[in-house]
Amino acid sequence: MVVKIIPNDKGTANGKLADAEVHFTEGPLEGLRLLGFAVWESRSRGGRRNVTFPSRTYSIQGERKSFALLRVISDPTAQDRVRELVLQAYAEFEEQVGDGTNG
Repeated sequence: MVVKIIPNDKGTANGKLADAEVHFTEGPLEGLRLLGFAVWESRSRGGRRNVTFPSRTYSIQGERKSFALLRVISDPTAQDRVRELVLQAYAEFEEQVGDGTNG
């Protein structure tokens, strides 16, 4: 799989740096992509980055809630691995942009 970074050039959503997609390159999911990841700049954690996962919003008694679409089956560190892949892809994207070689 490959993580594709789409920068937040429009400046929408304060603190949102980019959207991210996971593109599957092998296996039964080859040719598909999973949307809905986002990279955020954390204001309270000294500039550390955070990744949000695909989710669906719903409403109960007028209160908006969110349902995560990517969930752990048994290994609680599984989401951490995906989060690190997205953050690594964003760091590589930043390097390319800084070098002027993004394209």
